[in-house]
Amino acid sequence: MTDCTREKYTFQGLSGGPRGKREVEGRFDGGAITSDGGAMLLREADKRLGILKMFTACFTDHRRPEWIEHEVYELLAQRLYGLALGYEDLNDHDTLRHDPLLAVAAEKADPTGQNRRKARDRGKALAGKSTLNRLELTPPDATSASRYKKIVADTEKIDRAFVDVFLAAHATAPKRIVLDLDATDNPLHGQQEGRFFNGYYDCFCYLPLYIFCDDHLLCARLRPADQDASAGTIPELERIVEQIRAAWPKVEIAVRGDSGFCREEIMAWCETNNVHYIFGLARNPRLLEAIVTQMKKAMKRYAKTGQPARVYRDFRYKTLKTWSRRRRVVGKAEYLPKGRNPRFVVTSYGKKDYDAAALYEKEYCARGDMENRIKEQQLYLFADSASAHLLRTNQLRLYFSSMTYVLLSAFRRLALAGTELAKAQCETIRVKLLKIGGLIQITARRVYLSFASACPFQSVFKAAYDNLQRLPLSSA
Repeated sequence: MTDCTREKYTFQGLSGGPRGKREVEGRFDGGAITSDGGAMLLREADKRLGILKMFTACFTDHRRPEWIEHEVYELLAQRLYGLALGYEDLNDHDTLRHDPLLAVAAEKADPTGQNRRKARDRGKALAGKSTLNRLELTPPDATSASRYKKIVADTEKIDRAFVDVFLAAHATAPKRIVLDLDATDNPLHGQQEGRFFNGYYDCFCYLPLYIFCDDHLLCARLRPADQDASAGTIPELERIVEQIRAAWPKVEIAVRGDSGFCREEIMAWCETNNVHYIFGLARNPRLLEAIVTQMKKAMKRYAKTGQPARVYRDFRYKTLKTWSRRRRVVGKAEYLPKGRNPRFVVTSYGKKDYDAAALYEKEYCARGDMENRIKEQQLYLFADSASAHLLRTNQLRLYFSSMTYVLLSAFRRLALAGTELAKAQCETIRVKLLKIGGLIQITARRVYLSFASACPFQSVFKAAYDNLQRLPLSSA
């Protein structure tokens, strides 16, 4: 694989051996040994979920079949499993293409690559960085007449696929769901298409829009940063709500977001389309004046007890210019050791649905968990990888990261239920369960995997495997 494969590494000796000291040496000559043995669990999960096949159906392959060595499914599986295992860059795959375990995960019939057409490719079962790069760079108008880049992603189908996975995760229709909206920054360090400086984040960046329902990702839309955080929200809600209601006609839908989404257009759309909303509301002098009495009460309680104090007020409110109607607003007058902390939310729910405290503390504050899901993607699954010049290519990379999250999230929900990793973040799952060393032996009829005997999470591995075996195989 490399010129240094046989090089010997001599480390500090080990004292206390039969002859007083043992020498410690290392070489990269162990053969088919992997550090990613837990990828087999992810593959086993996808055999039940069919997420990769659903994702593959969103691509059109214009290549000539007789020349294809890497099917679209295999390319996508290689890319997504690579992200799940911590390999961000396409450059990593020039080495990973030798890994027979990753080849097994990607459904390669010849995981050792000995039957490749060209002698230079033999022993490399998987695609290299150039082939994977062509997958990302294919323009939307590519055809069979195009020279190199011929695998076209249908972004509308991909958007629908996220919602399809969400719907399929429920055996019966829930009575109520909450769609969480949030925007975040994706810093840029080059001259990418759509690059703009955003004053709030104090950097050149993209401004992706995310929509979640609990831990289910429904939308990941990459946007230029020269616009309001709520820009494009209504079209995304329209398609998502329509798709959900086609499957669940009677479900109650609520939309939740911070003050960046408290816009007349969004609230009016919700009111017209029978969708409830709970949005943060930026404070202003009129709102602060409305809770003066409550704030005084909170200050007195704090002075008496020394503990944070909250007092709520429920009232009707309309802006001077932007709102088309009066709406219910809940004001929280809170006094903390650091001082006053007033907050406001606006909602379509009535007092009979939720009182002021329940609306704020149980309903609105629950949106904070969505931020953890976004951090999982950006910190651990490379959702902020946007080094390509074209916005479309960077959007496709975001789709790869997002679909990897969907797979890992489903794995956490189904395979890790009842284990100590049931609520673990993606990085913890990767480190403790996916990054398992193992020896691979391949024969004509079997692939043997001998995992590291000292793996400290063997019991969790077994529980995850047993949970997956109880699920039916996907028919996709």
